[in-house]
Amino acid sequence: MSDPTRGARRMAGRVKELTARAIRAHVKDPRLGMVTVTDARLTPDFREATIYYTVLGDEDERKASAAALDSAKGLLRSNVGKALGLRHSPSLTFVPDHLHEHATHIDELLSKAADEDAKVHQLAAKSRYAGDANPYRFDEDDED
Repeated sequence: MSDPTRGARRMAGRVKELTARAIRAHVKDPRLGMVTVTDARLTPDFREATIYYTVLGDEDERKASAAALDSAKGLLRSNVGKALGLRHSPSLTFVPDHLHEHATHIDELLSKAADEDAKVHQLAAKSRYAGDANPYRFDEDDED
């Protein structure tokens, strides 16, 4: 018995490749910026595909690229459907992937944590014990 999710994952990888290739080759919209297709998810019945993408640039370029992808949705769907050879072409939904922003935020948090860690180490280097250097008490009789 085959695993239906495995087939959907494999087909989603194919949809990702075909969509990226079709964007590069067939979409001639001047609003389209540097778009990278990062992931694709496909429903188990192959009817709907969600395509995740990133755009290199500022917020205006992201909005323009989103509009260009939305207007080219039919062209991309027909190209992907022909290449897949399915009876019904999956409908495409484009979702911006905020992976880069999340990675940048995590890097900033890690660098702040490293700075805080360095400050703690500097303070620890200057500190000394509150009590004796050896806090354990020994009885003089135990030494014999």
